[in-house]
Amino acid sequence: MPAVVVVTIGVLVGLHALRSVLSEEADVRLVLDLAFIPAQWTLAWDPARASELLAGSASGEDGIGAALAQYVVAQGSLPVWTALTYALLHGSFAHILLNGVWLAAFGTPVARRCGAARFLALGIASAFAGAAAHLIAHPMSVAPMIGASAGVSGMMAAAARFVFSPALGPFGPDAWPGPHGTRATADEALKERLSLGGLLRNSRAALFLGIWFATNLLFGLVATPLGLSEASIAWEAHIGGFLAGLILFPLVDRPEPVRFPAT
Repeated sequence: MPAVVVVTIGVLVGLHALRSVLSEEADVRLVLDLAFIPAQWTLAWDPARASELLAGSASGEDGIGAALAQYVVAQGSLPVWTALTYALLHGSFAHILLNGVWLAAFGTPVARRCGAARFLALGIASAFAGAAAHLIAHPMSVAPMIGASAGVSGMMAAAARFVFSPALGPFGPDAWPGPHGTRATADEALKERLSLGGLLRNSRAALFLGIWFATNLLFGLVATPLGLSEASIAWEAHIGGFLAGLILFPLVDRPEPVRFPAT
């Protein structure tokens, strides 16, 4: 894997390891300071909805929602950094493992093709897009959202725009043209970037897109009711990050692949 991918995963693991040695009070404070809470942004734009937020949270069965609502209303300023820092926190080591595996699989080809700086820029943009999508879907939610899934989804979408090119030939993948008429391997030539229309015309890419959207939608809707996850799945953030990676990838793509030493 490129060093930037290894370091990114290492930072996520290190931060969660740090949280494990903090006191419960300190950990809660860290989460509240760094997590993305949609209601904070809604009240920053429309303070008049504070009474609506308090009334809605007070009607819940537990007191956690009411306490979070009071915390949000009491905030004097908008923590704008939370639109990105939420992606640095995770609910468990299993959560990090899942995101880390997908980041290693899909972030690696993106980083090798685009370079470290553009890889990070795309990840940041995807995280922002995930936060925006979650805000649009749940403007009055006081539940803190954490996890790098939106950024990882952006990498999956970006990779989809070139890993399925060229299309499959009758006996496997078509050969990439090499110098002087020779055949080049995937590591020796840059795969063509598919257009958005080309993604739909490429059967493998279209199948990947369909399965990704279907599984995220279904898992997001049924995971909590069926007891598959203790916390609700922010599937809207996943889709927001995926769409950002899909659309913004041409802006960070580069004409020549970047060679990284293996780590």
